[in-house]
Amino acid sequence: MVIDENLLIKYGAIFHHYAAKETIFSRDASPTAYLQISKGTVELNNYHEDGKEFTLNILSAGQSIGESLLFGGNHYPMNAVAKDECSILYLPKTQFLQLLDENKSIVFRLLGYLSDRLFYKYTMLFGNSANEPIPKILALLDYYKRSASVEGQFSYSFPLTRQQIANLTGLRVETVIRTVKKMNEERLILVKDRKIFY
Repeated sequence: MVIDENLLIKYGAIFHHYAAKETIFSRDASPTAYLQISKGTVELNNYHEDGKEFTLNILSAGQSIGESLLFGGNHYPMNAVAKDECSILYLPKTQFLQLLDENKSIVFRLLGYLSDRLFYKYTMLFGNSANEPIPKILALLDYYKRSASVEGQFSYSFPLTRQQIANLTGLRVETVIRTVKKMNEERLILVKDRKIFY
């Protein structure tokens, strides 16, 4: 969890609830509040001109959404959509900045979180620059396994669907399905009951 929920509430945060597939914010909207997921999963995405969805990230309970944009003058460069039923804590920007001013230890925790998010973006950018699908999928698997602090071959149960992998890597879902099968045959991963273990 980035910031303790009780502290957010103390500074005036309120819960907003969203049904699955409901939009939390849209691209080009102005960031006006710190948003932290209390329950559920949120997808950050964009759409290409041809309407194809590109997933930038999938966030879950305890993570914040678009917090870095509160420190600049930019609009959201992506959409945030509830993947399932979600509860989001909203803390208006002025109260959020006051919270940071009065709680310096949280500033360092937030900087660490932002650093992790940048690491994810750089990892995915490099992985997605590969021409072949296996390095793209491996970059995603490596990041998620490292973030979960799991070690050992086939000890990590990868939480994403084939469609989510496709959206995050820019591959077609059919390519992901074929590549996952090939990776399983080459013992890079283990597929058991349609779940990927890495």
